[in-house]
Amino acid sequence: MGMTITEKILARHAGLERVEPGQLINAKVDLVLGNDITAPVAIKEFLRLGLDRVFDSDRVVLIPDHFTPNKDIASAEQAKVVREFARKFHIRHYYEVGRMGIEHCLVPELGLVGPGELVVGADSHTCTYGALGAFATGVGSTDMAAAMATGEVWFRVPETIKVVYRGQRQPWVGGKDLILYTIGRIGVDGARYQSLEFTGEAIADLSMDGRFTMANMAIEAGAKNGIFIPDEKTWAYMAEHRPPGLAQGGAALAGGASDAGGASDATDWLFSDADATYAKIIEIDVSEIEPQVAFPHLPENSRGISQVGFVPIDQAVIGSCTNGRIEDLREAAAVLKGHKVHPEVRLIIIPGTQAIYRQAVREGLVDIFLEAEAVVSTPTCGPCLGGHMGILAAGERAISTTNRNFVGRMGHRESEVYLANPAVAAASAILGRIAGPEEVR
Repeated sequence: MGMTITEKILARHAGLERVEPGQLINAKVDLVLGNDITAPVAIKEFLRLGLDRVFDSDRVVLIPDHFTPNKDIASAEQAKVVREFARKFHIRHYYEVGRMGIEHCLVPELGLVGPGELVVGADSHTCTYGALGAFATGVGSTDMAAAMATGEVWFRVPETIKVVYRGQRQPWVGGKDLILYTIGRIGVDGARYQSLEFTGEAIADLSMDGRFTMANMAIEAGAKNGIFIPDEKTWAYMAEHRPPGLAQGGAALAGGASDAGGASDATDWLFSDADATYAKIIEIDVSEIEPQVAFPHLPENSRGISQVGFVPIDQAVIGSCTNGRIEDLREAAAVLKGHKVHPEVRLIIIPGTQAIYRQAVREGLVDIFLEAEAVVSTPTCGPCLGGHMGILAAGERAISTTNRNFVGRMGHRESEVYLANPAVAAASAILGRIAGPEEVR
């Protein structure tokens, strides 16, 4: 009997011929990731072990992105712990303000993750890297500490749900809409501790930025990971972003000299077998999906833009690890060009990385944003988790391209967050109410 891509990656990293759902395994990791919130806890546990080195200083990534540039003394102390640990243990991939970005935008941009690799991060949206055909999942800070010490983590092999997307997408429908629609259909616990495998002709047509968005929100359905089968777009992305000499396809397995052998070998194991067993197969016709809006206070509360009604807003946020990439900014600029933000609305735009910010400047997107009277921030997770750069007061309502709309997620418990794609957020900022892009063109 065949295996899914997730099972194959886990088996390979556990040194096994095959694995079965439910099996407990110990697997080698290719990369361990932490940020300024989660890494300090992991560092405390790591130091408690009395160790004098991490398992591989080239395979630990530390990115202070949640409360940086530091918003207060407490966040400055948190960032200092990460900075000093990185210096003491010679962590190669530590990214300071000015060179950093939102971690889940920066890591793939730097080519630090590739198809077939296994990544753990002390952040639930680590699943983003499944867009590249990697097994990537969030872990607790203590698991991060153990992974930094040993280079290994234990897993229970998840069952896989295959989601097949067919048909042609409507205008202004992208990865955000596909994943919100999917979560709306299966619920926020619909894939609990399972793998979501995204496939179908509509996925082949989706950009890499759109795939990152979908994989990012796999956790919002409770999934252990979300994953795409690597294709030509994946390998083209890797060719553009992977630094020369950095191995592909499970580098940790050979101590930095990959035994995967690149794309030719990838055809042998970076796909799901035709006779693989799935817990469930879900078929979705994307031609029936319009731009989606998830109402408070769960991502599963999604509905088409035509079903939203009159919902005035106070703030719009375009950015985050979900929709802070250049394609997202281009989409927002296409809607905002020639318009002004509604006088009673604040529009905050946050490029995901310094490179995305610079690209947005080069393309004139930032000029469009400023002309529309939006503000443009340095890369940060700030408003997404109610940290800084756009906290909501009681009774305020925001539309956001971020990934969560839980109670109090962006500020006061009596505020509300509505999730949508960048075009809907931009159109809403112009009209002062939740609106589709077709209404402002």
